[in-house]
Amino acid sequence: MSGESLRLDKWLWFARFLKSRTMAADLCADGRVRISGRVVSKPSQTIKVGDVLTFPLGPHIRVIEVKALGARRGPASEAQTLYADLSPPQPRAREDRPPAVAAREPGSGRPTKAERRAIDRLTGES
Repeated sequence: MSGESLRLDKWLWFARFLKSRTMAADLCADGRVRISGRVVSKPSQTIKVGDVLTFPLGPHIRVIEVKALGARRGPASEAQTLYADLSPPQPRAREDRPPAVAAREPGSGRPTKAERRAIDRLTGES
């Protein structure tokens, strides 16, 4: 691309952050994208190399620095060269759940009526 800037929605789509350009435009129009700290409300806002984008993506807030503008929506390996991820998403911490009170051996089937009553007495249910 010979220009020095590119539409924000187009770049988000080129960089494969969103599946369609319409989804990228909706994200921008909702005011959920920031360019270098400024809230953007138009998908037609132009970006240039060196801009820092902040936007929600799933359960994470992504902070991305634009490294190149790109000319097309290519494969993922090409898309990754368009940006530097300043805050990669952290892996989700496993929720420590207490083990099931009435844990059973796999494949042992459903509890019988007598076993169910014993489980209820153990858990304090009537």
